[in-house]
Amino acid sequence: MLQKHPPAIFLMGPTASGKTAAAVELAQQLPVELISVDSALVYRDMNIGTAKPDAATLAAAPHHLIDIMDPTGVYSAAAFRADALRLMQDITARGKIPLLVGGTMLYFRALRFGLSDLPQADAAVRAEIEAQAAQYGWPHMHKELAKVDAETAARLKPNDAQRLQRALEIFRVSGQPMSALLALQPEYQLPFRLVPLALLPSERKQLHARIELRFADMLKHGLLDELEDLKRKYHLHADMASMRCVGYRQAWQYLAGDIDKDELLAQGIAATRQLAKRQLTWLRGMPDNIEFDCLAENLNQQVLNVVRAHLNESSKS
Repeated sequence: MLQKHPPAIFLMGPTASGKTAAAVELAQQLPVELISVDSALVYRDMNIGTAKPDAATLAAAPHHLIDIMDPTGVYSAAAFRADALRLMQDITARGKIPLLVGGTMLYFRALRFGLSDLPQADAAVRAEIEAQAAQYGWPHMHKELAKVDAETAARLKPNDAQRLQRALEIFRVSGQPMSALLALQPEYQLPFRLVPLALLPSERKQLHARIELRFADMLKHGLLDELEDLKRKYHLHADMASMRCVGYRQAWQYLAGDIDKDELLAQGIAATRQLAKRQLTWLRGMPDNIEFDCLAENLNQQVLNVVRAHLNESSKS
């Protein structure tokens, strides 16, 4: 039955690994339509700090799920999964192949393996957790989580307020660790024949160098001005999901006077490196990926050759 499923391509990798350039090359050579898998690119007017593809790139290779909501909104893995499945079916019906490209690994996982039936949000429990965090700090709440759900705590940063709150909320509502509930999720089969591509660095230091240049360029090209404009246009506050994105969080701290320019640069680079580290951890835990060295000079051609071979092979089956 699997052979009858239509193909879909996953193009995954850490930040600064060259995903967009590889996706554009595929779009120019193959009958694909691109779906963005990025929790920051959904926001309008957040262009510099998200490294959003520029207008020329989007004209040459349009992406679904970019610029779909204001920065005041919240976009979830469940919302992404529903949107992506609908788009994949539409693209397939038009005789094309869905190409999902991005670095939000939680979204890829939700799409590929489904979502667990976790307890719904409980306003009273959330308020209680927030009050405790305000009194003791999120690192303290991280230690509290580690006592009841060591597995989840191990993959969360001590200041990751949003995810710490959710993990604590789940435990307090259900009496069970989130990690245990996730392990119980029913087996799910995505109704597509996947070609899962992973762009990984053969040398971590070279990826770090790319990240340093990229964040410095964001500052050079107006990240701080962009954030000022966003704050005026949308009346944002620091706790909004959009403003917790890497880069914007540090820029906000600078504009608030909490850090100086040197600290902004250092902390922005460090946070982006940590993001890349988490993305690589997710990727290495996903099965059956076809791996490429994202530092290779002929990366785009390598990816194109492999995708063509897989699509030709699947068309014969």
